[in-house]
Amino acid sequence: MREFNEELINFIDASPTPFHAVEWMAKTLECRGFIHLAEDETWNLEEGQDYYVTRNDSSIIAFTYPPCQEKGYTIVGAHTDSPHLRLKPNPLTTSAGVKRFGVEPYGGVLLNPWFDRDLSLAGRVVYLEGEVRREALININRPIAIIPSLAIHLDRDANSSRSINAQSDIVPIIATGEVDFESFILSHIQEDTENLTLLAHELSFYDTQKGSFIGINSDLIASARLDNLLSCYIGLQALLETSYPMMCAFMDHEEVGSESHIGAGGTFVEETLRRIAGDEYEKLMRHSIMVSCDNAHAQHPNFPSKHESEHAPLLNGGVAIKINSNHRYATNSRTQGRFVQCARSLHVPTQTFITRSDMGCGSTIGPITSTRLGVETIDVGIPQLAMHSIREVCGTEDAYGLYRILVHLGDF
Repeated sequence: MREFNEELINFIDASPTPFHAVEWMAKTLECRGFIHLAEDETWNLEEGQDYYVTRNDSSIIAFTYPPCQEKGYTIVGAHTDSPHLRLKPNPLTTSAGVKRFGVEPYGGVLLNPWFDRDLSLAGRVVYLEGEVRREALININRPIAIIPSLAIHLDRDANSSRSINAQSDIVPIIATGEVDFESFILSHIQEDTENLTLLAHELSFYDTQKGSFIGINSDLIASARLDNLLSCYIGLQALLETSYPMMCAFMDHEEVGSESHIGAGGTFVEETLRRIAGDEYEKLMRHSIMVSCDNAHAQHPNFPSKHESEHAPLLNGGVAIKINSNHRYATNSRTQGRFVQCARSLHVPTQTFITRSDMGCGSTIGPITSTRLGVETIDVGIPQLAMHSIREVCGTEDAYGLYRILVHLGDF
């Protein structure tokens, strides 16, 4: 379990954006013999071979072949994106003698924790080299920006009523001298930028602090992007170790609604499954099960009343099964029963999570993919604290427990 969690932290540290996460997973899959497929080419799938395919380099599907005739696939779904601050297209501004990079919040980001952090920048760049259009991933991988707090002397109500304006209050400062934005970005592709021209970018700020084990007993993990790279890592490890037919579908854009050609609301998963199954697609969907993995809200020790008392997951208390009567989660009694039976056979604890009846419920890719594919689905997640913060917290035991369940779920 310790080795499992150490590699989890390494994966998240190496994946400041969905592009980097997919690159890391693709390299891991290739090292284990998976063959890369291209969507714009004919597929000739061979029995006993494993495959993966990407879209936009930020969503990835990997699968064993063929699926089981009686039980189809165990499909593990998760998302590669996390709430963050995205660089604006023309970001450079000047205020009070300092240069700043303008940002736009991506997803439901918790803004307060972004103050006073050492920030770096990573993502995808599109550029011309001479007359040839190219793409590159960059990761500056050193602190280049900070969003300084306003001193309490200038805001005496800071600890009681301060609000944050996403346009004006959360702008990172980067320098006191002159900055050539285009040259700065292109220099992280190659040293000689004379023949390069920046065309477009998708760049995101991230906290340079690495993930770590915390607590007196080192039984907690603190890291950025636990939601939801944690689930991607668990699913990937299960795929690599299971002896049952399995597919992993890790999609971008969940945090902004999944409605895109690379999101769960798009065609990527369905088209992949149709190419695998051919005329047997509907039969495959009837036999398969999807496990939608997206972290759950652990009961906060300082705010216990925010949870339904009998459905409040605890850190290191087991995998949380997420249930909602209005189908914001896709779990039903049949999929829950199968999942719990598997967990009990492995002596892996589970917990149930529902949101208080007087509070709104978050959403996952579970209902979206269940609707799109017509596949029975269960929503589960690892309990965590500080969801959507720049630094989140989970237990060291729960991820390994979910991994064990996914490895063996095809037997139930």
